[in-house]
Amino acid sequence: MEIFRNEGARTGLYFGATSGVITTIGLITGLNAGTRSVAAVLGGIFVIAVADAMSDALGIHLAEEADPETTTGHVWAATISTFLNKFIFALSFAVPLLLLPLDTAVVVSLLWGMFVITVLSYFLARAQKARPLLIIGEHLGIAALVVVLSHFIGVWVNRTFA
Repeated sequence: MEIFRNEGARTGLYFGATSGVITTIGLITGLNAGTRSVAAVLGGIFVIAVADAMSDALGIHLAEEADPETTTGHVWAATISTFLNKFIFALSFAVPLLLLPLDTAVVVSLLWGMFVITVLSYFLARAQKARPLLIIGEHLGIAALVVVLSHFIGVWVNRTFA
């Protein structure tokens, strides 16, 4: 695939997709635990898809520009790829919420997120000639930690402020 040959686009793919998944599953878990509201969870996803995608794209843009050996083409490829991947992956989590009851949609979203992390981790491990199971396990462990912490933050917010 051509996108994998462009280093900037590859940077944006891995960063944008991973950030889109981790941020969104954390948000879904936390908002669901704190509000039990489809509108709140769906609104959060839409905000992440736009605001956080733009924020991450600008962050990658500045980080890449800080490297004096990076080309302008690399900077812009990483910037655009980060935005598009974060935007698309974050929005993909809206689909289950639009089609399924909230509890089912949360489970489907978590499964979808873990699947994406698994696939990205597998391809990363292959590119690095590393053992896929170790890389996948490490990344899924981090994702699971985000989900657990986000859930308990949502529960705490609900009990403290609702």
